[in-house]
Amino acid sequence: MGYWESEALRERLAQHYQEVYSVAVEPGRILLTAGASAALVACFAAMFRRGDSVAILRPGYPAYRNTLRALGLNAVEISCGPEHRYRLTAEMVARLEPAPTGLILASPANPTGAMLDRQELAAVIAVCKARGILLLSDEIYHGISYGARATSALECDSDAVVINSFSKLYRMPGWRLGWLVVPQEWTTSLSSYLINMFLTPSSVAQYAALAAFDVPDDLRHFVAIYARNRLRLAAGLESLGIRNIQLPDGAFYLYADLTHLTHDSLQFCRRAVDETGVALAPGIDFDTVDGRRFVRFSFAVSEAEIDEALRLLAAWLPGYRDR
Repeated sequence: MGYWESEALRERLAQHYQEVYSVAVEPGRILLTAGASAALVACFAAMFRRGDSVAILRPGYPAYRNTLRALGLNAVEISCGPEHRYRLTAEMVARLEPAPTGLILASPANPTGAMLDRQELAAVIAVCKARGILLLSDEIYHGISYGARATSALECDSDAVVINSFSKLYRMPGWRLGWLVVPQEWTTSLSSYLINMFLTPSSVAQYAALAAFDVPDDLRHFVAIYARNRLRLAAGLESLGIRNIQLPDGAFYLYADLTHLTHDSLQFCRRAVDETGVALAPGIDFDTVDGRRFVRFSFAVSEAEIDEALRLLAAWLPGYRDR
């Protein structure tokens, strides 16, 4: 089939922004990528220069920090712990000295599920523009929220840089297909990076993505499952004595403080999977400062799996001690 980029998919994505966000996006501003990870790498490589500083949230997705380091960029971490409800504020950005070259913001976020409302996001964008900070809006968990829908940066700034993917809402992680929405002046440069580093996304995945737009009831069905699992898991963990949880606004994770159980989240998670078969993510991945006492639970599974995991942990936790 050759290397191919679907113009029909670009047009369907433009239609998606009009339908969901009431935002007009030219299809030519949409770049198809081999997953959101390829989009991140291309943005970091094209938009910044070695030695530049890019601000990220802590806790946050570990690949931001690691990819920046691999490309010779400096990650400036902004502490957004539970005392801040895991949310970035405009004031935090205004206090950064010196101002970083860029900022990457995910809303909803991994691992906390925290989400900025429209006013909060607009305020962050305004400070970034005033200080000359290039904002990258990672919107990979859009469509998975438990109340108000997530606001796209494009609703606040028509020239925003947006990263998204078919992995989460559309349940296509293995298909490796994502996209970028960028200002027109960035399309040529980013296309050059993408074609040299990744060529084009999978042709089969692009056809599948077009089909995914035609099953909205299926997408809503699974978001409803996540919503039930969110409450089911939180209630189950509370019954196990794990109570320091802020319910996520979106995504499908609970980020829990396990201070009363461990100060070594990596060891805790290793032993949990070895001794019970329950796989968890250690907080140290997401927060190298305070993450040793946190663990991320995913509820993107069936209700039966939630119940089984809770049963296994209930039998295991009373005898757990850090070694």
